[in-house]
Amino acid sequence: MVQAWIMNDDGTDQRLEHKTDPPQYVDLAELKKRTGIMYWEIDSDTYETNEELKQIRKEQDYSYEDEITITEQALPNYHEKLKIFFMEHLHSDEEIRYILDGSGYFDVRDSDEKWIRIKVEKNDMITLPAGIYHRFTLDDKNYIKAKRYFVGVPVWTPINRPADEHPARQSYIKTMKGQ
Repeated sequence: MVQAWIMNDDGTDQRLEHKTDPPQYVDLAELKKRTGIMYWEIDSDTYETNEELKQIRKEQDYSYEDEITITEQALPNYHEKLKIFFMEHLHSDEEIRYILDGSGYFDVRDSDEKWIRIKVEKNDMITLPAGIYHRFTLDDKNYIKAKRYFVGVPVWTPINRPADEHPARQSYIKTMKGQ
């Protein structure tokens, strides 16, 4: 089950939890309200035949998929890629990740510009809305394996902050204000 909390971004090792003292946890309902993020828990040992996953993919129109393993041994240009993943950015499309094994963190900005750190691990599936500022890092285990889903042809281009005038960002802000 995914966990989320307000992040203490103190500049130390990005792979640490970075919880405030005392921790300020954000439950799933509050996470969705503050960020628009959707979450499912799906058994990753049965993903190839899992009916719930098939239904979600159909309802959300996730028609393209691939798989990524992030370790120093498996990912070409590992250190460079981790730096890119951790730069604050947005995408013009949703970012959908289904964790098959391992763990890591997505950091997302809420409407008050606070970082919310989301720990993802095996069986977690999250969708970050188009236009949300975010970044990703591994945790101290330095390993994650995930399915990446897309609506139609994948768009890999991160749009680094500042991008407040980008149409996806404007749409995201409008959607979040309308909740």
